Amino acid sequence: MTSTITRLATGVLAAAAITAACATAASAGASGRPAAEHRAGAVAQLGAARGHLVSATHLTTMSADQVRTWLASEGFDTASVRHGVDTYRLVYRTVDARGRATTASGLVVLPRSRDRRLATVSYTHGTTSYKPDAPSTSDDVWGPGAAVTYAAAGFAAVAPDYLGLGLGPGVHPWKDVPSETSASLDMLRAARHFAPRAGRVLDGRVFVTGFSQGASSALGLARTLQGGADPHFRLRAVAPISGAYDFRGAELPALLNGDVASKMAVAYTTYLLTSWNRTHGGIYQNPSELFRKPYADHVEKYFDGTTPGPVMLDGLPDTLDDLLTPRGFEVLRHPSGTFAEALRVDAEVCTAWTPRVPVRLYKMAGDEQAVTANTDHCAAGFRDRGATVPVVEVGDRLYGGSRHLGSNLAGTAQIVRWFGELS
Repeated sequence: MTSTITRLATGVLAAAAITAACATAASAGASGRPAAEHRAGAVAQLGAARGHLVSATHLTTMSADQVRTWLASEGFDTASVRHGVDTYRLVYRTVDARGRATTASGLVVLPRSRDRRLATVSYTHGTTSYKPDAPSTSDDVWGPGAAVTYAAAGFAAVAPDYLGLGLGPGVHPWKDVPSETSASLDMLRAARHFAPRAGRVLDGRVFVTGFSQGASSALGLARTLQGGADPHFRLRAVAPISGAYDFRGAELPALLNGDVASKMAVAYTTYLLTSWNRTHGGIYQNPSELFRKPYADHVEKYFDGTTPGPVMLDGLPDTLDDLLTPRGFEVLRHPSGTFAEALRVDAEVCTAWTPRVPVRLYKMAGDEQAVTANTDHCAAGFRDRGATVPVVEVGDRLYGGSRHLGSNLAGTAQIVRWFGELS
Protein backbone atom coordinates (compact mmCIF):
# COMPACT_ATOMS: atom_id res chain seq x y z
CA MET A 1 0.00 0.00 0.00
CA THR A 2 1.60 3.29 0.97
CA SER A 3 4.73 5.13 1.90
CA THR A 4 5.18 8.65 0.54
CA ILE A 5 1.50 9.35 -0.18
CA THR A 6 0.51 9.04 3.45
CA ARG A 7 3.46 10.92 4.86
CA LEU A 8 2.50 13.85 2.67
CA ALA A 9 -1.02 13.60 3.92
CA THR A 10 -0.02 13.75 7.75
CA GLY A 11 16.18 4.13 -21.83
CA VAL A 12 18.19 4.25 -24.88
CA LEU A 13 19.86 0.87 -24.35
CA ALA A 14 16.51 -0.86 -24.05
CA ALA A 15 15.54 0.51 -27.47
CA ALA A 16 18.82 -0.74 -28.86
CA ALA A 17 18.05 -4.20 -27.53
CA ILE A 18 14.69 -4.20 -29.28
CA THR A 19 16.28 -3.01 -32.52
CA ALA A 20 18.96 -5.69 -32.37
CA ALA A 21 16.44 -8.40 -31.65
CA CYS A 22 14.18 -7.31 -34.47
CA ALA A 23 17.15 -7.09 -36.84
CA THR A 24 18.10 -10.64 -35.93
CA ALA A 25 14.57 -11.82 -36.59
CA ALA A 26 14.46 -10.02 -39.94
CA SER A 27 17.78 -11.51 -40.97
CA ALA A 28 16.60 -14.97 -40.01
CA GLY A 29 13.43 -14.40 -42.02
CA ALA A 30 15.52 -13.69 -45.11
CA SER A 31 17.19 -17.09 -44.72
CA GLY A 32 13.87 -18.90 -44.70
CA ARG A 33 13.41 -19.76 -40.98
CA PRO A 34 9.78 -20.17 -39.86
CA ALA A 35 8.13 -17.02 -38.46
CA ALA A 36 7.63 -18.56 -35.01
CA GLU A 37 11.34 -19.32 -34.85
CA HIS A 38 12.14 -15.70 -35.77
CA ARG A 39 10.02 -14.47 -32.83
CA ALA A 40 11.55 -17.00 -30.46
CA GLY A 41 15.04 -15.84 -31.41
CA ALA A 42 14.13 -12.21 -30.81
CA VAL A 43 12.55 -12.97 -27.44
CA ALA A 44 15.58 -15.03 -26.42
CA GLN A 45 17.89 -12.10 -27.12
CA LEU A 46 15.73 -9.72 -25.11
CA GLY A 47 15.46 -12.23 -22.27
CA ALA A 48 19.24 -12.55 -22.12
CA ALA A 49 19.50 -8.80 -21.58
CA ARG A 50 17.28 -8.78 -18.48
CA GLY A 51 19.19 -7.52 -15.48
CA HIS A 52 21.96 -6.09 -17.68
CA LEU A 53 23.50 -3.07 -15.98
CA VAL A 54 23.04 0.15 -17.93
CA SER A 55 24.59 2.56 -15.40
CA ALA A 56 25.68 2.82 -11.79
CA THR A 57 25.95 6.06 -9.83
CA HIS A 58 27.49 6.41 -6.39
CA LEU A 59 25.14 8.50 -4.24
CA THR A 60 26.39 8.70 -0.65
CA THR A 61 28.91 7.40 1.85
CA MET A 62 28.06 7.35 5.55
CA SER A 63 29.99 6.15 8.57
CA ALA A 64 28.22 3.97 11.12
CA ASP A 65 27.67 6.97 13.39
CA GLN A 66 26.27 8.97 10.49
CA VAL A 67 23.95 6.09 9.61
CA ARG A 68 22.64 6.00 13.18
CA THR A 69 21.95 9.73 13.20
CA TRP A 70 20.36 9.62 9.74
CA LEU A 71 18.08 6.66 10.50
CA ALA A 72 17.09 7.98 13.91
CA SER A 73 15.93 11.26 12.35
CA GLU A 74 12.93 9.38 10.91
CA GLY A 75 12.43 6.90 13.73
CA PHE A 76 14.19 3.86 12.27
CA ASP A 77 15.69 1.59 14.91
CA THR A 78 19.51 1.80 15.02
CA ALA A 79 20.31 -1.15 17.31
CA SER A 80 21.44 -3.31 14.38
CA VAL A 81 23.81 -0.74 12.86
CA ARG A 82 27.36 -2.14 12.77
CA HIS A 83 28.79 -0.61 9.61
CA GLY A 84 28.83 2.50 7.53
CA VAL A 85 27.35 2.23 4.05
CA ASP A 86 27.75 3.26 0.44
CA THR A 87 24.60 3.81 -1.63
CA TYR A 88 24.32 3.50 -5.40
CA ARG A 89 21.61 4.01 -7.99
CA LEU A 90 21.50 1.38 -10.72
CA VAL A 91 19.69 1.59 -14.04
CA TYR A 92 19.15 -1.81 -15.61
CA ARG A 93 17.27 -3.63 -18.33
CA THR A 94 14.02 -5.38 -17.58
CA VAL A 95 10.61 -5.93 -19.18
CA ASP A 96 7.40 -3.96 -18.85
CA ALA A 97 3.95 -5.23 -17.89
CA ARG A 98 3.47 -6.54 -21.44
CA GLY A 99 6.85 -8.23 -21.63
CA ARG A 100 8.50 -5.59 -23.79
CA ALA A 101 12.08 -4.46 -23.21
CA THR A 102 12.47 -1.40 -20.99
CA THR A 103 14.68 -0.05 -18.21
CA ALA A 104 14.15 0.51 -14.51
CA SER A 105 16.15 1.94 -11.64
CA GLY A 106 16.78 0.94 -8.06
CA LEU A 107 18.93 1.41 -4.99
CA VAL A 108 21.86 -0.76 -3.89
CA VAL A 109 23.36 -0.25 -0.44
CA LEU A 110 26.61 -1.99 0.55
CA PRO A 111 28.10 -2.16 4.03
CA ARG A 112 31.52 -0.65 4.60
CA SER A 113 32.73 -3.93 6.07
CA ARG A 114 35.63 -6.29 5.43
CA ASP A 115 33.35 -9.04 4.14
CA ARG A 116 33.84 -9.61 0.44
CA ARG A 117 30.99 -12.12 0.02
CA LEU A 118 27.58 -10.84 1.07
CA ALA A 119 24.09 -12.21 1.48
CA THR A 120 21.43 -9.96 -0.01
CA VAL A 121 18.22 -8.48 1.35
CA SER A 122 15.63 -7.40 -1.22
CA TYR A 123 13.32 -4.70 0.13
CA THR A 124 10.32 -3.66 -1.96
CA HIS A 125 8.84 -0.32 -1.02
CA GLY A 126 5.32 0.91 -0.33
CA THR A 127 3.14 3.04 -2.56
CA THR A 128 4.28 6.30 -4.04
CA SER A 129 2.67 8.14 -6.93
CA TYR A 130 5.52 10.54 -7.76
CA LYS A 131 8.60 9.36 -9.64
CA PRO A 132 11.21 11.21 -7.53
CA ASP A 133 9.95 9.61 -4.30
CA ALA A 134 11.28 6.13 -5.22
CA PRO A 135 14.18 4.75 -3.12
CA SER A 136 16.99 5.53 -5.56
CA THR A 137 15.87 9.10 -6.25
CA SER A 138 14.34 10.11 -2.92
CA ASP A 139 16.00 12.90 -0.97
CA ASP A 140 14.48 11.83 2.35
CA VAL A 141 15.15 9.02 4.85
CA TRP A 142 11.89 7.10 4.51
CA GLY A 143 12.41 5.85 0.96
CA PRO A 144 15.87 4.30 1.38
CA GLY A 145 15.76 3.90 5.18
CA ALA A 146 14.93 0.20 5.32
CA ALA A 147 17.58 -0.71 2.73
CA VAL A 148 20.19 1.27 4.65
CA THR A 149 19.15 -0.53 7.85
CA TYR A 150 19.84 -3.94 6.29
CA ALA A 151 23.14 -2.86 4.76
CA ALA A 152 24.35 -1.31 8.00
CA ALA A 153 23.71 -4.69 9.62
CA GLY A 154 26.06 -6.37 7.12
CA PHE A 155 23.88 -7.37 4.18
CA ALA A 156 23.93 -6.13 0.62
CA ALA A 157 20.56 -4.44 0.24
CA VAL A 158 18.62 -3.86 -2.97
CA ALA A 159 15.47 -1.78 -3.30
CA PRO A 160 13.90 -1.70 -6.78
CA ASP A 161 12.05 1.47 -7.71
CA TYR A 162 9.60 -0.64 -9.82
CA LEU A 163 8.60 0.20 -13.38
CA GLY A 164 7.90 3.86 -14.13
CA LEU A 165 9.28 5.23 -10.85
CA GLY A 166 12.68 6.71 -10.11
CA LEU A 167 14.42 6.94 -13.49
CA GLY A 168 12.18 4.36 -15.12
CA PRO A 169 10.37 5.51 -18.29
CA GLY A 170 6.60 5.55 -18.61
CA VAL A 171 3.87 5.29 -16.00
CA HIS A 172 4.07 3.02 -12.97
CA PRO A 173 1.65 0.04 -13.18
CA TRP A 174 0.63 0.26 -9.53
CA LYS A 175 0.07 -2.96 -7.63
CA ASP A 176 0.83 -5.14 -10.63
CA VAL A 177 2.60 -8.01 -8.88
CA PRO A 178 3.90 -9.71 -12.06
CA SER A 179 5.81 -6.61 -13.20
CA GLU A 180 6.92 -5.79 -9.65
CA THR A 181 8.29 -9.34 -9.50
CA SER A 182 10.17 -9.10 -12.79
CA ALA A 183 11.58 -5.68 -11.89
CA SER A 184 12.70 -7.03 -8.50
CA LEU A 185 14.32 -10.13 -9.97
CA ASP A 186 16.13 -8.12 -12.61
CA MET A 187 17.26 -5.64 -9.94
CA LEU A 188 18.90 -8.55 -8.10
CA ARG A 189 20.64 -9.53 -11.33
CA ALA A 190 21.84 -5.99 -11.92
CA ALA A 191 23.14 -5.78 -8.36
CA ARG A 192 25.01 -9.04 -8.85
CA HIS A 193 26.67 -7.63 -11.99
CA PHE A 194 27.51 -4.39 -10.17
CA ALA A 195 28.92 -5.81 -6.92
CA PRO A 196 32.40 -6.72 -8.30
CA ARG A 197 32.91 -3.07 -9.24
CA ALA A 198 32.72 -2.33 -5.52
CA GLY A 199 34.98 -5.27 -4.64
CA ARG A 200 32.10 -7.48 -3.48
CA VAL A 201 30.34 -10.68 -4.50
CA LEU A 202 26.69 -11.45 -3.88
CA ASP A 203 26.90 -15.03 -2.65
CA GLY A 204 23.42 -16.03 -3.83
CA ARG A 205 21.58 -16.09 -0.51
CA VAL A 206 18.52 -13.82 -0.72
CA PHE A 207 16.30 -12.67 2.14
CA VAL A 208 13.11 -11.02 0.92
CA THR A 209 11.02 -8.37 2.63
CA GLY A 210 8.79 -5.47 1.68
CA PHE A 211 6.22 -3.09 3.08
CA SER A 212 2.61 -2.40 2.11
CA GLN A 213 2.46 -2.51 -1.72
CA GLY A 214 5.91 -4.03 -1.44
CA ALA A 215 4.67 -6.82 0.81
CA SER A 216 2.84 -8.43 -2.11
CA SER A 217 5.85 -7.70 -4.32
CA ALA A 218 8.06 -9.50 -1.81
CA LEU A 219 5.88 -12.60 -1.91
CA GLY A 220 5.85 -12.45 -5.70
CA LEU A 221 9.66 -12.31 -5.79
CA ALA A 222 9.94 -15.12 -3.23
CA ARG A 223 7.61 -17.29 -5.28
CA THR A 224 9.63 -16.82 -8.48
CA LEU A 225 12.98 -17.35 -6.71
CA GLN A 226 11.76 -20.55 -5.09
CA GLY A 227 10.60 -21.65 -8.53
CA GLY A 228 14.19 -21.41 -9.82
CA ALA A 229 13.86 -18.29 -11.97
CA ASP A 230 17.60 -17.63 -11.58
CA PRO A 231 19.90 -20.47 -10.49
CA HIS A 232 22.36 -18.08 -8.85
CA PHE A 233 19.89 -16.89 -6.22
CA ARG A 234 18.76 -19.09 -3.33
CA LEU A 235 15.75 -17.93 -1.33
CA ARG A 236 16.45 -18.11 2.41
CA ALA A 237 13.53 -16.41 4.17
CA VAL A 238 10.58 -14.08 3.55
CA ALA A 239 9.17 -11.39 5.84
CA PRO A 240 6.62 -8.97 4.34
CA ILE A 241 5.02 -6.21 6.40
CA SER A 242 1.41 -4.95 6.35
CA GLY A 243 0.39 -5.99 2.86
CA ALA A 244 -2.93 -5.62 1.07
CA TYR A 245 -2.70 -9.23 -0.07
CA ASP A 246 -6.41 -9.86 -0.52
CA PHE A 247 -7.68 -6.76 -2.24
CA ARG A 248 -10.99 -8.31 -3.25
CA GLY A 249 -11.79 -10.12 -0.02
CA ALA A 250 -10.39 -7.72 2.55
CA GLU A 251 -9.22 -4.35 1.22
CA LEU A 252 -12.07 -3.43 -1.12
CA PRO A 253 -14.71 -4.11 1.57
CA ALA A 254 -12.66 -2.01 4.00
CA LEU A 255 -12.45 0.85 1.51
CA LEU A 256 -16.19 0.76 0.95
CA ASN A 257 -17.16 0.29 4.59
CA GLY A 258 -15.13 3.19 5.93
CA ASP A 259 -12.53 1.01 7.67
CA VAL A 260 -9.72 2.73 5.76
CA ALA A 261 -8.96 6.38 6.54
CA SER A 262 -11.24 8.37 4.23
CA LYS A 263 -8.68 10.44 2.33
CA MET A 264 -6.47 7.39 1.85
CA ALA A 265 -9.45 5.36 0.63
CA VAL A 266 -9.98 8.02 -2.03
CA ALA A 267 -6.30 8.02 -3.06
CA TYR A 268 -6.01 4.23 -3.20
CA THR A 269 -9.26 3.79 -5.08
CA THR A 270 -8.28 6.35 -7.67
CA TYR A 271 -4.81 4.90 -8.07
CA LEU A 272 -6.19 1.37 -8.42
CA LEU A 273 -8.81 2.16 -11.04
CA THR A 274 -6.67 4.45 -13.18
CA SER A 275 -3.57 2.24 -13.02
CA TRP A 276 -5.37 -1.03 -13.66
CA ASN A 277 -7.28 0.50 -16.54
CA ARG A 278 -3.94 1.45 -18.11
CA THR A 279 -2.39 -1.94 -17.37
CA HIS A 280 -5.27 -4.34 -17.99
CA GLY A 281 -7.89 -2.32 -19.87
CA GLY A 282 -11.62 -2.87 -19.81
CA ILE A 283 -12.46 -0.99 -16.61
CA TYR A 284 -13.63 2.24 -18.28
CA GLN A 285 -13.46 4.01 -21.62
CA ASN A 286 -13.67 7.49 -20.15
CA PRO A 287 -12.84 8.47 -16.54
CA SER A 288 -16.24 10.18 -16.25
CA GLU A 289 -17.87 6.75 -16.22
CA LEU A 290 -16.43 6.07 -12.75
CA PHE A 291 -15.36 9.48 -11.42
CA ARG A 292 -17.52 12.52 -10.77
CA LYS A 293 -16.77 15.95 -12.17
CA PRO A 294 -14.48 17.82 -11.77
CA TYR A 295 -12.24 14.96 -10.63
CA ALA A 296 -12.74 12.90 -13.79
CA ASP A 297 -10.75 15.51 -15.71
CA HIS A 298 -7.68 15.14 -13.48
CA VAL A 299 -7.47 11.65 -11.99
CA GLU A 300 -5.24 10.13 -14.67
CA LYS A 301 -2.82 13.04 -14.51
CA TYR A 302 -2.61 12.78 -10.74
CA PHE A 303 -1.27 9.23 -11.06
CA ASP A 304 0.99 9.46 -14.11
CA GLY A 305 4.12 9.90 -11.97
CA THR A 306 4.57 13.62 -12.61
CA THR A 307 2.24 15.05 -9.96
CA PRO A 308 3.70 15.59 -6.47
CA GLY A 309 1.84 13.86 -3.67
CA PRO A 310 0.55 17.03 -1.96
CA VAL A 311 -0.90 18.29 -5.26
CA MET A 312 -2.61 14.97 -5.87
CA LEU A 313 -4.09 14.82 -2.38
CA ASP A 314 -5.26 18.42 -2.47
CA GLY A 315 -6.91 17.82 -5.83
CA LEU A 316 -8.91 14.78 -4.75
CA PRO A 317 -12.07 14.92 -2.61
CA ASP A 318 -12.21 13.75 0.98
CA THR A 319 -14.77 10.96 0.53
CA LEU A 320 -15.59 8.20 -1.93
CA ASP A 321 -19.14 9.57 -2.21
CA ASP A 322 -17.72 12.75 -3.69
CA LEU A 323 -15.29 10.85 -5.93
CA LEU A 324 -17.25 8.01 -7.51
CA THR A 325 -20.30 7.76 -9.73
CA PRO A 326 -22.84 4.98 -9.11
CA ARG A 327 -21.03 2.99 -11.81
CA GLY A 328 -17.75 3.51 -9.94
CA PHE A 329 -19.23 2.00 -6.79
CA GLU A 330 -20.68 -0.86 -8.81
CA VAL A 331 -17.25 -1.75 -10.22
CA LEU A 332 -15.81 -1.95 -6.71
CA ARG A 333 -18.73 -3.83 -5.15
CA HIS A 334 -19.14 -6.37 -7.93
CA PRO A 335 -15.84 -6.80 -9.80
CA SER A 336 -16.11 -8.46 -13.19
CA GLY A 337 -14.17 -8.95 -16.40
CA THR A 338 -10.55 -7.82 -16.50
CA PHE A 339 -10.86 -6.13 -13.12
CA ALA A 340 -11.95 -9.37 -11.44
CA GLU A 341 -9.17 -11.29 -13.18
CA ALA A 342 -6.54 -8.76 -12.06
CA LEU A 343 -7.79 -9.09 -8.48
CA ARG A 344 -7.47 -12.87 -8.74
CA VAL A 345 -3.89 -12.66 -9.99
CA ASP A 346 -3.02 -10.11 -7.29
CA ALA A 347 -4.15 -12.53 -4.56
CA GLU A 348 -2.12 -15.44 -5.92
CA VAL A 349 0.90 -14.39 -3.87
CA CYS A 350 -0.84 -16.12 -0.94
CA THR A 351 -2.88 -18.80 -2.72
CA ALA A 352 -0.87 -20.23 -5.64
CA TRP A 353 2.40 -21.43 -4.10
CA THR A 354 3.66 -23.30 -1.05
CA PRO A 355 6.74 -21.78 0.61
CA ARG A 356 9.60 -24.16 1.40
CA VAL A 357 11.57 -21.58 3.38
CA PRO A 358 10.80 -19.75 6.63
CA VAL A 359 8.08 -17.12 6.15
CA ARG A 360 6.69 -14.67 8.68
CA LEU A 361 3.91 -12.18 8.00
CA TYR A 362 4.19 -8.96 10.01
CA LYS A 363 1.23 -6.73 10.86
CA MET A 364 0.02 -4.11 13.33
CA ALA A 365 -3.42 -4.26 14.92
CA GLY A 366 -5.61 -1.31 13.98
CA ASP A 367 -3.81 -0.64 10.70
CA GLU A 368 -5.83 2.20 9.15
CA GLN A 369 -4.73 1.51 5.57
CA ALA A 370 -3.87 -2.14 4.85
CA VAL A 371 -6.46 -3.66 7.18
CA THR A 372 -5.13 -6.68 9.06
CA ALA A 373 -7.72 -9.02 7.55
CA ASN A 374 -5.38 -9.01 4.55
CA THR A 375 -2.63 -10.66 6.58
CA ASP A 376 -5.01 -13.12 8.22
CA HIS A 377 -6.39 -14.14 4.82
CA CYS A 378 -2.86 -14.57 3.47
CA ALA A 379 -1.84 -16.82 6.36
CA ALA A 380 -5.02 -18.85 5.80
CA GLY A 381 -4.18 -19.19 2.10
CA PHE A 382 -0.78 -20.65 2.92
CA ARG A 383 -2.33 -22.88 5.58
CA ASP A 384 -4.73 -24.28 2.97
CA ARG A 385 -1.65 -25.33 0.98
CA GLY A 386 -0.09 -27.05 3.96
CA ALA A 387 2.31 -24.30 5.02
CA THR A 388 2.22 -22.91 8.53
CA VAL A 389 3.16 -19.25 8.32
CA PRO A 390 3.36 -17.36 11.63
CA VAL A 391 1.73 -13.94 11.88
CA VAL A 392 3.86 -11.57 13.94
CA GLU A 393 2.22 -8.63 15.69
CA VAL A 394 4.81 -5.84 15.69
CA GLY A 395 3.32 -3.91 18.60
CA ASP A 396 2.32 -0.26 18.80
CA ARG A 397 4.29 2.25 16.79
CA LEU A 398 3.17 5.45 15.08
CA TYR A 399 4.80 7.39 12.30
CA GLY A 400 3.19 10.71 11.46
CA GLY A 401 0.10 9.54 13.34
CA SER A 402 -0.16 6.41 11.20
CA ARG A 403 -0.10 2.86 12.56
CA HIS A 404 0.37 1.57 9.03
CA LEU A 405 3.56 3.52 8.52
CA GLY A 406 4.67 2.76 12.06
CA SER A 407 4.49 -0.94 11.25
CA ASN A 408 7.27 -0.48 8.69
CA LEU A 409 9.58 0.97 11.33
CA ALA A 410 8.70 -1.66 13.93
CA GLY A 411 8.72 -4.52 11.44
CA THR A 412 12.07 -3.58 9.92
CA ALA A 413 13.67 -3.51 13.39
CA GLN A 414 12.44 -7.05 14.07
CA ILE A 415 13.15 -8.48 10.62
CA VAL A 416 16.77 -7.32 10.43
CA ARG A 417 17.44 -9.26 13.64
CA TRP A 418 15.64 -12.38 12.34
CA PHE A 419 17.49 -12.32 9.03
CA GLY A 420 20.75 -11.94 10.95
CA GLU A 421 19.97 -15.06 12.98
CA LEU A 422 19.29 -17.02 9.79
CA SER A 423 22.28 -15.81 7.76
